Amino acid sequence: MSGEHEQLKATRDEFVAQWGAMGSQWGINRTMAQIHALLMTAPEPVSTDDVMAELQISRGNAHTNLKELVAWGLVRVVVKKGERREFFDAEKDVWQIFTIVTRERKKREIEPALAVLNQCAETTREMKSPEAVAFYNQMRQLEEFVGFASKVADRVGSMKHGFAVQLAAKLLG
Repeated sequence: MSGEHEQLKATRDEFVAQWGAMGSQWGINRTMAQIHALLMTAPEPVSTDDVMAELQISRGNAHTNLKELVAWGLVRVVVKKGERREFFDAEKDVWQIFTIVTRERKKREIEPALAVLNQCAETTREMKSPEAVAFYNQMRQLEEFVGFASKVADRVGSMKHGFAVQLAAKLLG
């Protein structure tokens, strides 16, 4: 193995480890994020066996997380002619990754939170005590804010990458 190849492998391994750590902070399990990082940086589609060997994880763990990544739309199954094994390839376009993760997190986190806020507000709508009125008003304000944030995320996610970057530059400039 050449020095460059060894350095690239060490750097890629560090990226995979750090992406896994970041993923767990974003609400994605560490192994799922590590598999995503591994596939995202792989020049060719990777088999389940290769994922297992590279990350030193069990077949069940690899299979479960690959299946979840496919369900999210971050990874696709690739069939190679003459091969019985499945191979996996990750979405590599950063903007696409952002929009997919945003959509999935909205579905799993924002929408359930909005449902809870709405139910809490509806349950206390007719209550008259000062505590109940304050609680109702707080729920409505939270619901309004979370709904607004959700709409902003939807709008940004539906924009073309270049336009979104230009808009962000104007807002931040």
